[in-house]
Amino acid sequence: MEKHPEIKYGKTGVLIINLGTPDSTKWLDIRRYLKEFLSDRRVIEVNPIIWQIILNLFILNIRPSKTAKAYKEIWMKEENISPLLYYTKKQAEKLSKSFSNENLIIDFAMRYGNPSIKSKIKKLNEEGCENLVILPLYPQYAAATTATVCDEVYRTLMNMRWQPSLKIIPHYESDTLYIDALVKSINAKIENINWKPDLILASYHGIPKSYFDKGDPYHCYCHKTTRLVSEKFKSVEIKTTFQSRFGPQEWLQPYTDKNLEKLPKEGKKNILVICPGFSSDCVETLEEILIQGKKSFIDAGGENFDMVPCLNDNDDHIGLLKNLIQRNI
Repeated sequence: MEKHPEIKYGKTGVLIINLGTPDSTKWLDIRRYLKEFLSDRRVIEVNPIIWQIILNLFILNIRPSKTAKAYKEIWMKEENISPLLYYTKKQAEKLSKSFSNENLIIDFAMRYGNPSIKSKIKKLNEEGCENLVILPLYPQYAAATTATVCDEVYRTLMNMRWQPSLKIIPHYESDTLYIDALVKSINAKIENINWKPDLILASYHGIPKSYFDKGDPYHCYCHKTTRLVSEKFKSVEIKTTFQSRFGPQEWLQPYTDKNLEKLPKEGKKNILVICPGFSSDCVETLEEILIQGKKSFIDAGGENFDMVPCLNDNDDHIGLLKNLIQRNI
C-alpha cells in the first residue's frame, strides 16, 4: 500500500475580499488593473466581442492616464500602497488577533489585482484549511461586486483536487452592528467640525439602471441602509445618491455629482457625505468625493463640505466583521 503524501489538515480559512487596486500608480500597472476589472462580464454587461474592441482600442489607451492621476492624489506614499489595500490588510491583521482559535486562519484578497483570490485560496489550502469562509466586503449585494467574487472563488475551486467546504457570508446591509457603526461614525465626524450639516448625502457606488431593471437588488439594499441609519440618526436629513458612473447609459439616480452642483442653489450650503457601501477608503471616496466632489460643491457656491471616513479598521468595523465571521464558522 502506497503511503499518502503528507498533507496539512484540520483548519478553517477565512478570506475577506475587497474590490482591488493597482500595484502602483504607474501607467502600465493602472492599465493592467483596469483591463482585468473592465473585462469582467458581470461588470460590463454588453456584447463581449464589441466591448473587447472598444476596451482595447480606446478605453485602455485613454483611461489609465486619468485613473493614474486620481490614484496619485490619494496614494499613501510613505507605505507605497493604496488606501484600500492598506486598510483591507489592517482589517485582516486585527481580525486575526481578535480570535484565539489556532485552527482559524484569517487572510485577505482582492477581486482584481493583487493579492488574487486564486493565490490566497491556494495558500490557505496548503496550510491545511479544509473549510473556507468567504467574506466579500460589500455590505449591499450587487451582481457586479459580490457575485463576481463568488464567480472567482468557484472558478478557483473547480481546479482543485481536494476542495474545502465552502461558506460565503451574504450581504449585511441591515446588520445592527453595521448600522450602529455608521451612526457612530457620523456622530464622531459632526463632533469634530464646527458647523452643522444642512443635509447628509449617503453616496453609494452606482450601477447602470439596466442592471436594476434586470432584477439586481442593489438599489433596494442601499435605500434600506440609509433608512435604517436615518431611524437612529434623526438630527439631519440623509439622502441617498449614487456616484462613479461612466459611459453614456443611464445609471441609478439621483447622481451624487449633480446633487453637489445644485445643492448650494437650493440653500443647502453645508454638506456632509458618507459612503456606506465602501468598507475602506479608496479612490472613489478620497479622490472622487473628498477632492473632486468638494471642489464642485464649493465652486457651485457651497460653504462647508466634509466626508465621514469609511469604517476602515476602526474598532466598530472589526467588531462587525468578527461577528459576521463567528456566525458563519
